[in-house]
Amino acid sequence: MRVAFAGTPEVAVPALRSLARSRHEVALVVTQPEKPRGRSGRPSPTPVARAARELGLPLVAPVSINAPEVVEELERSGAAALCVVAFGQILRAPLLAARPCINVHFSLLPAYRGAAPVERAIMDGRTETGVTIMLMDEGLDTGPTVSSRRVEIGPEEDAGSLAARLAEVGAELLVEAVDALEAGTLHPTPQPALGVSLAPKITDEDRRLDVARPAVELANRVRALSPHLGATLTIDGERFKVWRARARQAAAPPGLSRADGALVLGCGEGSLEILELQPPGRGRMDAAAFLRGWRRPLVLG
Repeated sequence: MRVAFAGTPEVAVPALRSLARSRHEVALVVTQPEKPRGRSGRPSPTPVARAARELGLPLVAPVSINAPEVVEELERSGAAALCVVAFGQILRAPLLAARPCINVHFSLLPAYRGAAPVERAIMDGRTETGVTIMLMDEGLDTGPTVSSRRVEIGPEEDAGSLAARLAEVGAELLVEAVDALEAGTLHPTPQPALGVSLAPKITDEDRRLDVARPAVELANRVRALSPHLGATLTIDGERFKVWRARARQAAAPPGLSRADGALVLGCGEGSLEILELQPPGRGRMDAAAFLRGWRRPLVLG
């Protein structure tokens, strides 16, 4: 079967590679336009664009996938289905109506509908999530589901490692779904009304570590935002990113303190040991290196 593929970040690459290895033909790849990245600010292709070029696949990077010229390009490709993985744009009615749009979503729907299902699941302290394959409709991840698979979340696992594992599971399930579509054995099931939850895009407020909250919640937040966004903590007027931390049951004085060579944050319940952080404009460092070089007061705010 000829299919098109729409995806953008690294988590979409395993699905594209799996489709390219399968008996199906990837007739067209759609990704987001190049954007400035890194300290240089130079525009660079998305991970999906790089993979598509490596695989020798036809590629377009439109401002909007719903633009008439892109819809026409999809028609010319002869694709019988559009496979979508973390593309980053909303598909509108004309595009959705033209052919089945098969989406890989990184949660067990109807839980965690939205842009940040991996981060929100870890933030909430979940021990299990999964991958769902669904047929897209005009709602927010509300389409009928085709298949799903449960995946455990490790107690210290961050969003990066979990997303990488989910991406591999999603790649396998996606190819199976396209196989079933070709064979005429795809049987979508409407999502249940119970168990719906949302996973909206991460905001700056979501990144802030609120010291009034229990240490376990803060540790989960750090894991959820690593290694791509970073939880934030303001120390003596500077906004630091916190990349690794662990909760302690023992209480600590309010604010930041040094405790036997460790950097400890007093919390509403227990305390948080900060293991790795990053000053503004500098690289990541472990807490011991930070404490050796920090000569100013350890004050919050």
